[in-house]
Amino acid sequence: MTACIVGWAHSRFGKLEGETLESLITTVANQALEHAGIGPDDVDEIVLGHFNAGFSAQDFTASLVLQADERLRFKPATRVENACATGSAAVRQGIRAINAGQRIVLVVGAEQMTTTLGPEIGKNLLRASYLPEEGDTPAGFAGVFGNIAQAYFQRHGDQSDALAMIAAKNHKNGVDNPYAQMRKDFGFEFCRTESEKNPFVAGPLKRTDCSLVSDGAAALVLTDSTTALRMRRAVAFRANEHVQDFLPMSKRDILLFEGCEVAWAKALKSAGVTLDDLSFVETHDCFTIAELIEYEAMGLAPRGEGARVAMEGITARDGRLPVNPSGGLKAKGHPIGATGVSMHVLSAMQLTGEAGGIQVKDAKLGGIFNMGGAAVANYVSILDRIR
Repeated sequence: MTACIVGWAHSRFGKLEGETLESLITTVANQALEHAGIGPDDVDEIVLGHFNAGFSAQDFTASLVLQADERLRFKPATRVENACATGSAAVRQGIRAINAGQRIVLVVGAEQMTTTLGPEIGKNLLRASYLPEEGDTPAGFAGVFGNIAQAYFQRHGDQSDALAMIAAKNHKNGVDNPYAQMRKDFGFEFCRTESEKNPFVAGPLKRTDCSLVSDGAAALVLTDSTTALRMRRAVAFRANEHVQDFLPMSKRDILLFEGCEVAWAKALKSAGVTLDDLSFVETHDCFTIAELIEYEAMGLAPRGEGARVAMEGITARDGRLPVNPSGGLKAKGHPIGATGVSMHVLSAMQLTGEAGGIQVKDAKLGGIFNMGGAAVANYVSILDRIR
């Protein structure tokens, strides 16, 4: 049985004054059902992706989705989390529910981060690392990826130009994304140059190399392919793979992102396609060094040569394989529980020609990579429009 996306919703990402975690969840839940053309009575199961880790005083949040409409009362609802891949974990749980015989599954991802004080944000995010070895890393999770960038530079040479090119590309793409937190084209020179507005944050990573602290939510409606073909639109999962790696970075070569590599290989094989068949990719650019290494892990460049992909414009919106036409986490924002769901929503929009200013021309097949921690939780989806 093939699971399909038949409706979706997406809030704006950013510092959302006047919103609560509950209001973010209920708004996108209702909007996704309306977009799919179904009512709350039609829903068989609910999955919520919500990382939390201290961002919200309210824990045990699965039932908040029921607040969207009283007719959702008594529906099975479960919260899942897998660090920064929490949203994709929720999507996968929804797919498994469809494969187990449920007809309609509502998947919601949400996070409210900006109401948390700066020092606490860093502490909360660092919980996605292996605390016995990495818990005292200066600058928190940015420090973890700063160390990864430093190690990559030592092995393959200074890649500051490539990181700036990735940042500039994603910010340029984000200008046309109405959901993006930061809609400003900074240009290569600003991203490449240390300045008062773009200081070094950790190792060789500057502010423009780091994704944003965000509030936001996204939702999608899943159903089986038979039901989907009777609905307004249908985007099918040609593949959906999950690979989990060791948590301690000391137990693996962190510059290889091997979990990412395995997840992509499994997904491409399962879908019966190659990278050359994809129209675009939404990938997890929590930091620009992550996107650079992901080029190599997905097979777009040999090890150590990801910079060439960035510098030659291969991943630009008009390049051979556009990567992060949405602006990615870098420009769009990264409300942790919502991120993976957002990636699937925006990819479905691309494939149905509903992506507006960020539309990739003639998009037919989309790839998604969402990860939790430093390539610990790895999820790859390949989507194909069937209606």
